[in-house]
Amino acid sequence: MVSDYVVNLCQATDTVSSVLATKPDEAPGEIVKRLYGNLPRDVNQAPRPSSQALETASRCGNWGPTSPSPLFLQAFADALECLDADPLSAMVSPPLMGSHGTMPLTVIAPLGDVARHCSNLIARAQTEVVLITCEWSPSVAQRLISNALVELSRRAGERRQRVVVKIMYDKAAPANVLDPYQQVKPARGMPRSLVQPAGYTSTSIQLPAPHHVPHIDLQVVSFHRLVLGTLHAKFCVVDRKMALVMSNNIEDNCNMEMMTHVQGPIVDSIYDTALITWNKTLSPSLPLPSHAATEAEGAPMPAGHEPVHVDGLDPVHVDSGQGQDDDQVAPHGHAQSGLAEHTPDDAHYDSDLAGEMVRMQSCYSTKPQETRLQAANRQLNLAAPKPVPPSGPDIADGAEMIPYLSTATAQPIPMALVSRPPYGPVDSSNGHVPQNEAWLSLIRHAQRDIFIQTPNLNAAPLLPALAAALKRGVEVTYYVCFGYNDAGEMMPGQGGTNEQAAKALVDSLAPNGPERRLLRIYNYVAKDQDHPIHQSLKSRACHIKLLIVDNAVGIQGSGNQDTQSWFHSQEMNVMIDSPEVCEKWRRGVDRNQNTKTFGRVSDDGVWRDEHGKHGDGYLGNPTGVGKLVKAARGMLRMKGMGGF
Repeated sequence: MVSDYVVNLCQATDTVSSVLATKPDEAPGEIVKRLYGNLPRDVNQAPRPSSQALETASRCGNWGPTSPSPLFLQAFADALECLDADPLSAMVSPPLMGSHGTMPLTVIAPLGDVARHCSNLIARAQTEVVLITCEWSPSVAQRLISNALVELSRRAGERRQRVVVKIMYDKAAPANVLDPYQQVKPARGMPRSLVQPAGYTSTSIQLPAPHHVPHIDLQVVSFHRLVLGTLHAKFCVVDRKMALVMSNNIEDNCNMEMMTHVQGPIVDSIYDTALITWNKTLSPSLPLPSHAATEAEGAPMPAGHEPVHVDGLDPVHVDSGQGQDDDQVAPHGHAQSGLAEHTPDDAHYDSDLAGEMVRMQSCYSTKPQETRLQAANRQLNLAAPKPVPPSGPDIADGAEMIPYLSTATAQPIPMALVSRPPYGPVDSSNGHVPQNEAWLSLIRHAQRDIFIQTPNLNAAPLLPALAAALKRGVEVTYYVCFGYNDAGEMMPGQGGTNEQAAKALVDSLAPNGPERRLLRIYNYVAKDQDHPIHQSLKSRACHIKLLIVDNAVGIQGSGNQDTQSWFHSQEMNVMIDSPEVCEKWRRGVDRNQNTKTFGRVSDDGVWRDEHGKHGDGYLGNPTGVGKLVKAARGMLRMKGMGGF
């Protein structure tokens, strides 16, 4: 049950962000200590069932005009129980954990297309930007963000204003042994050291130098809690009016990614998470500490965010209601196929979200003498280190990729943050956290179907939960990436490869029982291909993190279904309660890839082609010394612990 202690936590008036509003010079970490203290923590506390749990959980959130469903409330209640041991286990002040908002946009696209939207929001910012991510490296995505900061500074100068920007990433350095939070200065402002992280203008980061952004007050922090406490959360808050919850890092790769753009009161929750994550004193302080996203609902949007009609498209923002459907977006994009793509070398910032959607769709439209398959191949090859020709069938009219999906709803929907804090020790004791309990609760209470897409699926608590759902008659479908960090996943304690985990799940089911017919496992297949491509080949991969249950409640964010995300990395996930949005997500996932058509694996968890041959790059199922040798090779190639 949800304890009275947790109810009181959730109904309190003070939060980290509200206290910071009255004391902007105080470090958020000090506010956390004062509000929640150093309480004893039992990270393995078991949930206690109660018939009143849903009613009690409903009193712990600010749900807006729509009442949450029982499935959503049950998952929220199970996540809340983690607060008994650690009030900050969701990385948000308890009164802000359950909220509501709108989701005008979902991006299901290559990494660069997520960065394009992020760069547009940064350029349109009026007062403040907070961007938190894991991996940061020189790339198209990095250049889009860096150039957007330069553009933001230019616009702020024209307004005779200054904008405060906070950026945090994970670049582990020896100095993190002493303090996980390392202030990063421009390269010229930092002494040469093998201990400190590199300066933010160095060749390994390449953020703009202060003289290139004279109207921005930029503060940069590198975070890593040794050994395994990676900052894996990826999100951005702009002007406390909108937030992005992302699956992607700031780097170049061949990944398909997912991002949700949210507005309304849920932004206050994500803003609060940003402050708790930052922990240290904000210098300078953020200019909107007392502003609440709730106040923005129904109010005019600030300059640069006004909704406008573009060639008949509906405006898309928090009050826009339902935006254009998929079958409207593609024709509009085709009609505007002459629009230039927004790139680091040729910037084309749009004034609103509707304009972004039309421009992005135009990039996926066919050029003269080009088929729809060739158009998809062109876009998917843009950032791929090793481009490949198309192998899939031609794409039918009406089945084009739609990278920017309208997921606007007529009313705000219930939302909750189900995240987890970073945990450094090399053990698996830190599993009783809101992220994991929400996932397990949804799986445990599913009645019809479960859908998961994740790079790797091998977390030890997850496999028996899926097996139990199958034995209840629930259909389980999951998409994973072929070969994603295979060698690293073979390391002791990491859960094994996707093939090994799939075989373990299948073997746990009765050989001739109905459960096996309800289990559908797939390897990711890109929209332009007819087969999975091993991630090590650097041509096509998928990095989406999504769980949908009964096509009604979904969780999207940074958390993978692997050992690292379950037990160690800091993650940020949003849980939503909306059959309408879940249906759009599910359609968008299958529309923008060929996984459902070509990716089904065999009963042993291994994908094979029509001739029975496994895919290039498959490592097999090594054991003993062979397994350790391959794992060691993989670790040498890793970009950093959990940096995926």
